Amino acid sequence: MHKHRRGPLNARSSLNDGSRPAPRTFHRIAHKCFGQAAYGSQPGDGAAGWRARARQAGRCCYSGAPAVTYSDASIAGDIRDGAAPAPVVRERTLANRQRVAVIASYSRSLTNFRLELLKRMVESGHSVTALAPEDDEVVKAELARIGVRFIQIPMARAGLNPFGDFATLLSLWKNLREIAPDTIVPYTMKPIVYGGIAARLAGVKDRCFLVTGLGHVFSDAGYASLKGKVVRKVSVLLYRLAFAGAKVVFVYNDADEADIRSHRMLKDNSLIKAIPGSGVDLEHYAHVPPPMDRPRFLLIARLLKDKGIEEYVEAARRIKARHPDAEFQLLGPFDPNPAAISPAQIEAWVAEGVLNYLGETRDVRPFLAGCNVFVLPSYYREGIPRSLLEAMATGRAVITTNLPGCRDTVEEGVNGFSVEPRNPEALSQAMAKLADDLGLAGTMGERSRELVRARFDVHQVNRVLLERMQLV
Repeated sequence: MHKHRRGPLNARSSLNDGSRPAPRTFHRIAHKCFGQAAYGSQPGDGAAGWRARARQAGRCCYSGAPAVTYSDASIAGDIRDGAAPAPVVRERTLANRQRVAVIASYSRSLTNFRLELLKRMVESGHSVTALAPEDDEVVKAELARIGVRFIQIPMARAGLNPFGDFATLLSLWKNLREIAPDTIVPYTMKPIVYGGIAARLAGVKDRCFLVTGLGHVFSDAGYASLKGKVVRKVSVLLYRLAFAGAKVVFVYNDADEADIRSHRMLKDNSLIKAIPGSGVDLEHYAHVPPPMDRPRFLLIARLLKDKGIEEYVEAARRIKARHPDAEFQLLGPFDPNPAAISPAQIEAWVAEGVLNYLGETRDVRPFLAGCNVFVLPSYYREGIPRSLLEAMATGRAVITTNLPGCRDTVEEGVNGFSVEPRNPEALSQAMAKLADDLGLAGTMGERSRELVRARFDVHQVNRVLLERMQLV
C-alpha cells in the first residue's frame, strides 16, 4: 500500500488545514460509494473535507458499518456553513478511529501511570503507539497485551545535552513521520518539548499536551542561581515552540497554569484544561486496613534530594527518640540525576538504624499495606504525585509539603497534614501526631480513600482527557 507522509518537508502532503491528503484509493472508493454529487471531486482535499463528506453521506465506505447519525439541528447549522456536522455517535465507525502516539520519558510510567488511559484508547477503536526510552521487556509485554505498539527512542530524562537532545528530536520526527498519527499525547518536560516540535515538523494536526509538572527550574529553588535563570528562559522558549498550535494543554495544578499564563507560553490560554492528576484505579489499589502495632512510616520516591529524603531521615531521628520501635521505610530506585542520593548515603543511614531501605519494585501495594502513614516531604516541582494518590487509595494518612501538587492531596487535619518544605522540625511534629495516635492515623486513612474516590478516580480523569481530546 502506498504510504502517505505528512509535513512541510513533503510538499505533496502539506495542506492548508494541517491534515494529510485523502489517499487516492479512498477517492476512487468514495466516488463509487457516494457518487459525484455527494462526494465531489477534489483530489487535493484535506482530511477534514473528505471525512466531512463521508459523514454527510451517512455510511462508511470502508466497512459497511452502521452510519454515524446527527441531530437535525446540527446538520441544519453545520452543513449550511460548509463544515462537518457534529455527530451523535451511535456506533463507532472506521472514519472515527485515529492513530495516536503517546510519548514518555520513562517507559515504566506507561504501565505504572498510563495503562488505564491507553486501554481506553484501544477500546475506543484507536491505533495506539507508545514511544519512550529504555527497552523494558516487561513494559513491552504489558503494552502488547492491551494492543499498544512500543517504539524505543533515545532520550535522557534529566540534564541538557545539545547533541543528545538533537538526537531525541530527530528520532521523534522520523518516527512520527512513519507513524503519521492523527493525535500525539506527550507528557513530562522533554517529551512535551521535543515531541511537540517534532510533531509540528511532521505535520501532526492534533497535539495534546499533558503537563504533569513544568519542572524544577520553575520552582523558587530552581530559579535561585544564574544558571537556573538561564535554563528557565530557555525552557520558556522551548515550551512556546512546543505549544504553538496545541489543541489542548492539560495541567495538574494551579501553579503550573499560572506559570504558563505569566510566561505567555500559549497564545490562547483558553486551551488550558485543569485535571486532578493522572488518577488512580480504586480496584487495583484496594483499601487495606493499616497495621496498628507500632508507627510504620513509608516514603516512596526516586532517590532524589528534592523528594525530601534527607528531611525524612532527620525527622525519623527525632521520632525515634520518643518511639524507639517506630519504623521508617524508604522504597524507590536510585537515579542518575546529579541531585540524587548516593548508595553510600543510603547504606550509612541503614547502618545507623534510622532507616530501612526496601529497594525498588514494580508493585508498591504490599509495601503500602505494611505502613500506617505515608510521607512525601517533596520540594520537587510536582504535578500531583501518583505515590500520594496510591497511598490514599490504600487508605493511608498522608504527610506532605504545602507546595503545588502535593498540597492538592491534603485536607488539613482531615486525611493528613501539609508542612513547610525543607523543614525537618515541622515534618517531625506532624509525624509525631500520628505516631502518638495510630487510631487517628487510621481515621485519616479512611478519609483519604473517600477523597480519592470523589476527586481522583482514574476512570473519571480519563473520561475528561479523552472527551477533551475528542478520542471518544
